[in-house]
Amino acid sequence: MSAQVRKPTARVCEECDRAEAWDDDLEAWQIAREDGEKRVGNPHCIHEWDINGTFNPVDGPDS
Repeated sequence: MSAQVRKPTARVCEECDRAEAWDDDLEAWQIAREDGEKRVGNPHCIHEWDINGTFNPVDGPDS
C-alpha cells in the first residue's frame, strides 16, 4: 500500500477564533457554524491559522 496525501478539512484562527471548514462541493473554505451561529471572528484580522506542525498530510504505512 502506498502513502496517500490528504489535506486539512478545518482551521481556526489563533487570534480571533474564526473557524472555517473545507466544502468539497464548492472547493473552498466556508465559515463554520457552532450552535447555529457563524464563527466569523474579527473581519479585520489577518488570520493566523492553527498550523502548528501536528497535522501530517501523509497518511500511510511510512508516515
